[in-house]
Amino acid sequence: MRELFDEVVGQSPLDPEEAVRRTMRKPRRKRFYAQAGVAETPKGFGITLDGKPVRTPSRRLLAAPSREIAEAIAAEWDAQKEIIDPTTMPATRLANSVIDAVANRVEAVTDDIAKYFHSDMLFYRAGHPAGLVANEAEHWDPVLFWAADALGAHFILTEGIVHARQPDQAVAAARAALPADPWSIAALHVVTTITGSALLALALLRGALDEDQVWAAAHVDEDWNIAQWGVDEEVAARRLARFLDFRAAANVLKALDSRRS
Repeated sequence: MRELFDEVVGQSPLDPEEAVRRTMRKPRRKRFYAQAGVAETPKGFGITLDGKPVRTPSRRLLAAPSREIAEAIAAEWDAQKEIIDPTTMPATRLANSVIDAVANRVEAVTDDIAKYFHSDMLFYRAGHPAGLVANEAEHWDPVLFWAADALGAHFILTEGIVHARQPDQAVAAARAALPADPWSIAALHVVTTITGSALLALALLRGALDEDQVWAAAHVDEDWNIAQWGVDEEVAARRLARFLDFRAAANVLKALDSRRS
């Protein structure tokens, strides 16, 4: 089963869409097991296929820090039909990335997220039409107010795409709010790259916004265009693929939060 996910290793978990594209280039493998399960191990909750442990592409034990996350991964394996399709297994791909690519480089992944605090999507506003301006303000302003109040991070807004240099103090305050454990930081990176906003990811992590609110905020401009011009089937398909990765990452954050509570 190692070769199923080989193409994902070494990629940013970092970039779920690229992971999917690379996985799709490899031949698919037939399902070779009857049942997936979860077994408690010294390294957490391991995934098993017919009682045998699953390993990552780097031959490490595929194990999650909570039973809830492990059961979600096992459910993806159980849901496979005749052919195993890694593109339908976002939780498994995220787990492989955490174990093989993130665990020993948390600081680098954190730095990658923190770059967004210099040019977050929420900082750049439309000047017109009035409806779009209002929609952006409705979905994005509460996140910026929350960042200022809860994190002490006061960011600068600008109209259009002209770069606005953000205060070092604001960037540092937001970065300090990022988690330090590999599972949380990897999931947060996925949310950040999919939404284009580290602030939305942080708001989800801290419970300032729920999953639906973050998804809606991330697609204000796209939804405005859809309302004006209709749905493009190719764009809709890409959006669905992104949503599956987003939901898997959000579920990891939720499970880790309940574990800490």
